[in-house]
Amino acid sequence: MMDEHWIDPTIPLIDLHRHLDGNVRLETILDLGRQHNLPLPAWDVEGLRPHIQVSDPQIGVMAFITKFKWLTAVMVDYEACRRIAYENVEDAWSEGIHYIELRFSPWFMAESNGLDPLGVVEAVLDGIKIGSQDFEIKVNVIGILSRTYGPEKTLVELEALLAQRDHIVALDLAGDEVKQPGELFRDHFRRAREAGWMITVHAGEGTNPESIWQAIRELEASRIGHALAAIEDPALMDFMLEHQIGIESNLTSNVQTSSIPNYINHPLRFFLDHGLLATINTDDPVISNIDLQHEFQIAAPAAGLTIEHCHQAQRNALTIAFLTPEEKDTLLT
Repeated sequence: MMDEHWIDPTIPLIDLHRHLDGNVRLETILDLGRQHNLPLPAWDVEGLRPHIQVSDPQIGVMAFITKFKWLTAVMVDYEACRRIAYENVEDAWSEGIHYIELRFSPWFMAESNGLDPLGVVEAVLDGIKIGSQDFEIKVNVIGILSRTYGPEKTLVELEALLAQRDHIVALDLAGDEVKQPGELFRDHFRRAREAGWMITVHAGEGTNPESIWQAIRELEASRIGHALAAIEDPALMDFMLEHQIGIESNLTSNVQTSSIPNYINHPLRFFLDHGLLATINTDDPVISNIDLQHEFQIAAPAAGLTIEHCHQAQRNALTIAFLTPEEKDTLLT
């Protein structure tokens, strides 16, 4: 278990930024591969590991995303999607997490095996619902639009998610931030806000501060995933502080995508020192070969964070979680 001096035991342990489609157990990949006669590159965990997990920094976010190949390949049917979602809940519970927001892209999960995004959404939500009943953990769901596919295909994703709008708390925009800028998705996010969803956007991970400004001003994001480029714009940091815009930091994955050169250059400690509502999260645990304990115990100290920084990040996570005040009070008790 986690060395508890890095966490405050009086505050819930929370992960706000975890892609469930980036967290498929190696054992599950092998099992589904055997069941469905898939051409996996290896047939044991250690042989499979280098094909899925990142050992050296990749040349950018999109190179990192190629590691998803075998994770999505085993999403052969809706039962597989349901199982993967269920196991994500179990994994979070096993890590000692009290509240987690799991996010997923219906099109990304559906594409490899020609599934219907509507069916994927239903299966994922069902797996999470059953997992939440079986394990003592609070889970909320965030839908993702994979901007990599462009505005038209993400509209199909949006429709699939809206069909289950009452079981989803927020919409996210992820994928190729450089080639598919946020302004292409204004109408998508207007509809999401009209549906009553909160908004979080991957921005400033591989681009400049303008991407973050756009996400806040035009998409009306109340949280930003990664937000690394904010450090380059003091006015943006001040704006985020004044308007309480949350930051979902992911230390290890930012090093692995080469978005930053190493841990010590990560801006998280500067965000925290500035008073920003920055948090510590896992992103894609299986691909990164980490869990939330690793991010607090290993990655945070390597990034120059103190114990108090970690406690501050914990408090921030509860503050910016997509929960009602009553739900936050329940978590605290």
